[in-house]
Amino acid sequence: MIRISTIFIAICMVLVAASLGLVLYSVAGINGTESAIVALTALTFLILYNAVSMRLRDRSDVGGQIADLSRGTADLARQVAEFGRRLAAIEGRIASSNSTNSDRVQSVVSEINELGGLVRQLAATVSTHEDLLAGHAPAPAAAPVARPAVEAPIDLIAPFDERPAAPPPLPAAPPRPTPPAVPPQTASAVHAVNGRNQTQMLATLRSAIDENRIDIFLQPMVTLPQRKVRFYEAVIRVRDERDQLIAAEEFISLAEASGLIGRIDNMVLLRCVQVLRRLMVRNKEVGVFCNVAASTLGNSTTFAQCLDFLEANRALAPSLVLEFKQSTFRALGPAETENLAALAQRGFRFSIDHVTDLGIEPRELADRGVRFIKVPASLLLDPKQASTSDIHPSDLSDLLGRFGIDLIAERIEGERAVVDLLDYDVRFGQGFLFAPPRPLRPEGPSATGGASPNQAQDIQGSNGSGTPSPSGTSAATPAAPSQRITGNAALARRV
Repeated sequence: MIRISTIFIAICMVLVAASLGLVLYSVAGINGTESAIVALTALTFLILYNAVSMRLRDRSDVGGQIADLSRGTADLARQVAEFGRRLAAIEGRIASSNSTNSDRVQSVVSEINELGGLVRQLAATVSTHEDLLAGHAPAPAAAPVARPAVEAPIDLIAPFDERPAAPPPLPAAPPRPTPPAVPPQTASAVHAVNGRNQTQMLATLRSAIDENRIDIFLQPMVTLPQRKVRFYEAVIRVRDERDQLIAAEEFISLAEASGLIGRIDNMVLLRCVQVLRRLMVRNKEVGVFCNVAASTLGNSTTFAQCLDFLEANRALAPSLVLEFKQSTFRALGPAETENLAALAQRGFRFSIDHVTDLGIEPRELADRGVRFIKVPASLLLDPKQASTSDIHPSDLSDLLGRFGIDLIAERIEGERAVVDLLDYDVRFGQGFLFAPPRPLRPEGPSATGGASPNQAQDIQGSNGSGTPSPSGTSAATPAAPSQRITGNAALARRV
């Protein structure tokens, strides 16, 4: 369709040619024929000029259009390449996710197979003991010790990773009637503690501190899903005059109210350092968690003694983790904050336990030196936490990991909880499923309460790097086989 501009130009050319012929006819006196010829000639010239100029303009427009088309084609090629790269990245992620899921499934299958083998070994052991009991054969007796029998002791002299793992509980076993924090053999001791008043308990506690009857039990923390022991938590027990064990939950509040917790923390720190030195003889990567009370952190005199002792053992700072309650961190005052910063400057790391909610500020905790947070498995797996907290429990491990904090799931008592925690990317676990708190194998007078804390430190220093002397282990080493048999017999009696 002819454009309006072309029609307008044609009309203008006709008018110009006609005007030229009219001017020549009326002004110059040229006749009509000649004026018409001149007008037609002018019209022809204008038509040719317009045609040539339009052709040139069309050529330039075509060149610009070709250039625009080339640029558009290049942009389209770049976009196609970008889409191809993104598609390749998505395919790589899908392949990596499939591979990771396959590895997890294989790991779970291998763990289940290993557990099946352990259950079969346990069944064979129980069957053997039943045959012995049925035949009225005398059961092997454990070596005599100065206190009632408890869980099989931990032998810190043996290679760290070569000790047999604690056998898993049988699926059909009935629930234990006693609280999980206290072994069944010490149930009578707990009931006896409940029957005492505060005055008697305070007198027992003072006597235990003066006579060094503060015992250390160790409960391992394992990696998931490999279940390799990576840390130990030091759990304290007090022995009364009859060598009955008192759990920490029974006397901690009274010790804090009476001002004795500082002396207890000093003794526990000393024992933890001794235990850590013995552990590091075989494995340099092991660590020990030691609980510290809030009143110790706020008492300038007690904290000064602890700080001097920790300063002398500064080389163990990467492996000695000081543990505080979540409520302690939330109620830090100026003095406690300054003392905590003094420990962090010396390289000591902190852990938080007794977590009651997931309202955690990882950046603030990381700035204060916290490197571990222990959360009960029941709290992590509680569906209500997904709606009440700011973060879903499944994302908590990744969030803490961005700030250099490891999440430890504690109080794990079932295999189902382990499987669910693996979906939450939890790297460490602790609980009675893996092993209960067990006492240390006796190492001499300091382990049985016959030496004072200062004497125990002298013994530790005389042994160099913490290796127990031969005389200290002579009573424990020959009894190792009977200790294991006694532990299996106790397990068979429970079943």
